[in-house]
Amino acid sequence: MSKKLFADLILWSESQYSHLPWRVERSLYRTLVSEIMLQQTTVGTVLNHFEEFLNIYPTIFTLAKSSEEEVCIAWKGLGYYRRARNLRNLAIQIVEQFSGEIPTDLNALLKLKGIGPYTANAIVAIGADQTGLAVDANLERVLARFYGEETTKGVKLQQKLLKDFDNKKIVAEIELLGPRKLNEAMMDLGRIICQARKAACTLCPLKNECIAYKTSRTLLLPIETEKKVTMDLFIKTIRVVVREKNKLLFYQKKENEWLAGQWELPTFIIETNDKKLKQYPQIKPRKAFETAPRFKTGITKYKIENLVVEMPLVDFEKLVKEIDIDYQFKLPTSKLNVSTASSKALAFV
Repeated sequence: MSKKLFADLILWSESQYSHLPWRVERSLYRTLVSEIMLQQTTVGTVLNHFEEFLNIYPTIFTLAKSSEEEVCIAWKGLGYYRRARNLRNLAIQIVEQFSGEIPTDLNALLKLKGIGPYTANAIVAIGADQTGLAVDANLERVLARFYGEETTKGVKLQQKLLKDFDNKKIVAEIELLGPRKLNEAMMDLGRIICQARKAACTLCPLKNECIAYKTSRTLLLPIETEKKVTMDLFIKTIRVVVREKNKLLFYQKKENEWLAGQWELPTFIIETNDKKLKQYPQIKPRKAFETAPRFKTGITKYKIENLVVEMPLVDFEKLVKEIDIDYQFKLPTSKLNVSTASSKALAFV
């Protein structure tokens, strides 16, 4: 019976989403690019950038030869720039280790730095159409609900699903129906119908055998971990605007910082209740800051109040000397030749 339901699910998926560009024209490279792009990003956003990126980097060789800065510029609009650098590093590894041929062996893929179980299985199942289960958040949710799995959501549940899959306890019909088709169909189901906070169960092709639906537990599965009571964390920052010869001073975020690789105004913390926070250097509050324009933002678990202060370069240099941090200045002709070797390399751009 499950075979027919899964077949119906595939028909629904193909009738609705076969137009997605990474599905229209298949290749392992296009699958790799699309899967990295789709991490933490909506399909709609990726649609606006996928073909444009591939026009710049049509092969894994062109991507491997690019600079990190160039890839990040081509990635603009997709956010989470660490993924762009990760994709470039994967391309370099594949060119150096496999002569540019993306491996389809799961163990070989998992040995590449930057590839985890999901991406490896996606390349195998979706890219190569070989047996594999690409357990992302959508598949985790769909399978937990369909099979009534009560393992707590997260790594343990994902490992349990993969183990059950290897032992043919779940989705045993995949080889008959096609790994690519069934993986993509379940992804579509989780993205469109079987969502985390709401589920249109009456429209679901799997509802007749879905344990969560039949036991009225759809929104109770997968089981969430107990949320720890945490303190509300806040940061008050100074964003410094320094102008010099019609240019503004910026610095490029390093790998261990938020929004790594992006460019940001020099930023300092003047107040926070997180004593362990080391994203920005700290300075003492000043009366001159009290009347500064401000706006509110947030990142991860922090609420941020940003004060914007403009000052000439000479005053900024004095400010930097007071806090004993290695800021360096350059006046480049373009963003691509800015040195970021120092702990805080700044440039007028």
